[in-house]
Amino acid sequence: MSGHHLKKLMLLRHAKADWPREVTSDHERPLSGRGHRDAPQAGIWMRENDAVPDFILCSSALRTRQTCTWVCDELGEKAPTAKLEDRLYDAPASRILSVINHVPETVSSLLVIAHMPGVQEVAMRLASVASEEDAVMEMATHYPTSGLTVLQLEVPWAELDGRDARVTDFVVPRG
Repeated sequence: MSGHHLKKLMLLRHAKADWPREVTSDHERPLSGRGHRDAPQAGIWMRENDAVPDFILCSSALRTRQTCTWVCDELGEKAPTAKLEDRLYDAPASRILSVINHVPETVSSLLVIAHMPGVQEVAMRLASVASEEDAVMEMATHYPTSGLTVLQLEVPWAELDGRDARVTDFVVPRG
């Protein structure tokens, strides 16, 4: 490994969304009741496991923004201001990775809040052979809403591509 310090990447699928009759666009779908209950759990996990991000990239969709608000409520004053990123909306793995590749090197802990299937695809693409096998198997077979993959990496954000990060945890809501 290189001399870079260890960085943390957290990939969060938004909480459970609803599709009320009055909502005509997928982009404006709000969280469901279950989504509002589950969304804080990722923030609780981050706080309890000393994994508070210092930068958050969040899809501009309503359900990801609401998920982000719940997570940040749990992180309290330690929560960074999220950067809304239109390119993360309904993004394939390659676009999510491209967004991550442009994160400044000063960021040592990054949270990305986005959508399926891109979130799962990026997590699988980045998972190195040194990853926690149970976590990788679980996220490969079932990546529920509010699912959170935690990865450690030593490469610069700009060089992150494939098999570069070690999956340490896959956290699912205890609902």
